[in-house]
Amino acid sequence: MSERSFQGYERPDGSIGVRNHLLILSITGLTGPTARRIGRSIPGARVFAMPFGSGIVGEDYDLHRRSLIGLGRNPNVGAVLLIGGHPPQVAEFAQTISETGKPVVALTLDECGHDALTLTDRGLRAAAGLARDLSRQRRRPAPLSALFVAGECGRSDPSSGLVSNPLVGGVVDAVVDSGGRAVIGETMEWFGTVHLLQARAADPSVAEAISEAVRRREDAAIAAGIDLLGDNPGPTNIEAGLSTLEEKALGAIAKGGSRPIQGVIGMAEAPPGPGLWFMDAPAYAPESMTGMVAAGAQLVLFTTGAGNSFVNSIAPTIKISANPDSVDRLNSQIDFEATQVFEGRRNLADAVPDLLDLAMEVASGTMTFGEILDEGEEVVSRMGPAL
Repeated sequence: MSERSFQGYERPDGSIGVRNHLLILSITGLTGPTARRIGRSIPGARVFAMPFGSGIVGEDYDLHRRSLIGLGRNPNVGAVLLIGGHPPQVAEFAQTISETGKPVVALTLDECGHDALTLTDRGLRAAAGLARDLSRQRRRPAPLSALFVAGECGRSDPSSGLVSNPLVGGVVDAVVDSGGRAVIGETMEWFGTVHLLQARAADPSVAEAISEAVRRREDAAIAAGIDLLGDNPGPTNIEAGLSTLEEKALGAIAKGGSRPIQGVIGMAEAPPGPGLWFMDAPAYAPESMTGMVAAGAQLVLFTTGAGNSFVNSIAPTIKISANPDSVDRLNSQIDFEATQVFEGRRNLADAVPDLLDLAMEVASGTMTFGEILDEGEEVVSRMGPAL
């Protein structure tokens, strides 16, 4: 498996994109409508408009900064049009993103006389030029080791834990064995499996970090008066056949395969090296995926039982299910079906190369249903009040 390759876009910093997006990035709430207006005029452009921009402090500011810069630095982004209403922040973000060598054009409301229409005109012209330049770029062969994959699950059922998540784990193992990177998150879905994860920790400090991450989430739920037994698994999971959070977690961690866990990273924090990493992050899929893609993941493997149409906007998201009813009902949502494995007509190990083949095809340009239907979105967590 390690000899597999895909066709990607080589970036000046040596990373490889599986897409060549123009990202229109608004970093303040004042400029969100302008970003969306520009985006509607540029076919294929990705738009992310942060609704918050001023008054966020502490952990919120650090996370928002990492997330916005991380999305701009993701290898799937070939160029960035950055706009905002706070010139020093726009300049800092633009400088940090441009360190990757990719083109970045930064515009502010201030330099446009605080006129959103002037900003729209200048932004549209800049975006058109960036899009034209991106269209001149061509794919080239890249090794499996250049991939950074993220594992996600949503609307899980027994088929997720028994089949779909272990399939993703098999692909994760292949990527890690090749010298690539992989990440899974959803900290609350490590609950009850900490001892299993600690046994795979690369060293004692990683084992302690895993335990501490779960403890913090558990303490936060208790402090908020939340009964986790009634919150996770949720009604859809319970109706589908999952009874406890521990049962759900045993299936969820299967996405991480079997290789050593190199460390626990924060939301939108890039792994410092190759291997398997766990991200301390919310379990809600939109936030979880945004965190992993802001950390640099180019591809998301997303398993579902009952069905979950949400995908990331920057990283193509391969939807995987082994539930026969869901596969039949959601034939324009599921990209990879593993019903034969769930029904016992095929070995799980035999299906892993097929999923890896699809991942390589998508990395080389084959579109997912989520991309075709434009389901993508980004969501950045917000922890506290603003000033």
